[in-house]
Amino acid sequence: MVLAQLGGSISRALQQMSNATVIDEKVLKECLNEITRALVQADVQFKLVCDMQTNIKKIVNLEDLAAGHDKRKIIQQAVFKELCKMLDAGKPSFTPKKGKPSVVMFVGLQGSGKTTTCTKYAYYHQKKGWKPALVCADTFRAGAFDQLKQNATKAKIPFYGSYMESDPVKIAVDGVERFKKEKCDLIIVDTSGRHKQEAALFEEMRQVSEATKPDLVIFVMDSSIGQAAFDQAQAFKQSVAVGAVIVTKMDGHAKGGGALSAVAATKSPVIFIGTGEHMDEFEVFDVKPFVSRLLGMGDWSGFMDKIHEVVPMDQQPELLQKLSEGNFTLRIMYEQFQKILKMGPISQVFSMLPGFSAELMPKGREKESQAKIKRYMTMMDSMTNEELDSSNPKIMNESRIMRIARGAGRQVREVMEMLEEYKRLAKIWSKMKGLKFPKKGDMSALSRNMNAQQMGKVLPSQMLQQIGGMGGLQNLMKQMGSAKDMMGMFGDGN
Repeated sequence: MVLAQLGGSISRALQQMSNATVIDEKVLKECLNEITRALVQADVQFKLVCDMQTNIKKIVNLEDLAAGHDKRKIIQQAVFKELCKMLDAGKPSFTPKKGKPSVVMFVGLQGSGKTTTCTKYAYYHQKKGWKPALVCADTFRAGAFDQLKQNATKAKIPFYGSYMESDPVKIAVDGVERFKKEKCDLIIVDTSGRHKQEAALFEEMRQVSEATKPDLVIFVMDSSIGQAAFDQAQAFKQSVAVGAVIVTKMDGHAKGGGALSAVAATKSPVIFIGTGEHMDEFEVFDVKPFVSRLLGMGDWSGFMDKIHEVVPMDQQPELLQKLSEGNFTLRIMYEQFQKILKMGPISQVFSMLPGFSAELMPKGREKESQAKIKRYMTMMDSMTNEELDSSNPKIMNESRIMRIARGAGRQVREVMEMLEEYKRLAKIWSKMKGLKFPKKGDMSALSRNMNAQQMGKVLPSQMLQQIGGMGGLQNLMKQMGSAKDMMGMFGDGN
């Protein structure tokens, strides 16, 4: 993900500045030049970059700072604040409410990933308790209804469309009326992809909007078009009341930074970003946590939300009870691996930890980690209930290990490796007596009550290994203070 490279470049510039013995005008200039270079390479609009540099220089007037001021922290805070300002549209978008029918219309360029994004948006809200439905009003592109139908069926979301009707306005109206009767509270209308030079398609889009009276119009934009996004977004906004933006394909394009900044300049807030083809590669875009992660400062709120998604509150006491009794079995390890995989792409989870930019988690290693977890789970699928539920490693004799290897189609040495991982985990988790997860959103309790030793016990082993064990985690925890200070200075950040 090229945005990760941008974050890594900015983090390195700030780190080099922090390593300087004396912070003077020369050090500040070198730091800002490095940041400017990184932003321009990411295709952020040059004027925005120049304005940002000027604003930082105004905020950080080294001559006026008394000797007691922490110049490094002031510079870091200024960079954080200006990046947030660059990406912030300055106003929230319409937010649908559960139980009350809302119509959301999707518009965008051809090939922007609009139909896939409609399904991701529906799936995201379905997981949060909404009752979404999809309406295909794209009669221009051959196969559009088939694609939406396939996506919706896979995600178990109701859908409406027609192979016979050619009028998109009629399809949209019929679909919206049908799903309102069925008490759906989030009705998503997918429209034909179009370009600003296609007057007829723009008129069609305006008619669909007038007929369905959407509560929100979302402009879907492919990040690869970079600064060209500004003109396109403006053209759409002049035809329909665009209230929010979703940026797609943020997993591999150099122009992603330009797309984000250009759209922010249209004053329509970015609400989600698509980071891959899979249904769960879809992230809420919240400026402060996003910039915090970009700079390697972490997003503890997002991280703990992920934890709570996969470890329901009512299951936590039961799990902790088992662990406090020292009863860490292979079955419990299997369940923990399932939870890690449910958290979504591992690189997303890593980027939420302070000290981590996603650049430190290359895609190759992410796939390797997930493959290893799945390999271990396949081996455990070949075990008996007695083997899975025993907390005594000695039960695993040579004949059992050979049988498990044969059943899973793996080498004996791989089963041995998995059992070593189990022993290592059992040792760590046996020390978790009395440890409780903080309540959802209570990040102050987390930072107050958990030191590096306790955090090391909560983190999944794959994550702890990538950080560099307890030594690496202790270094990261030291950064939490400055990260919290920075987030706190400009609001809660949660």
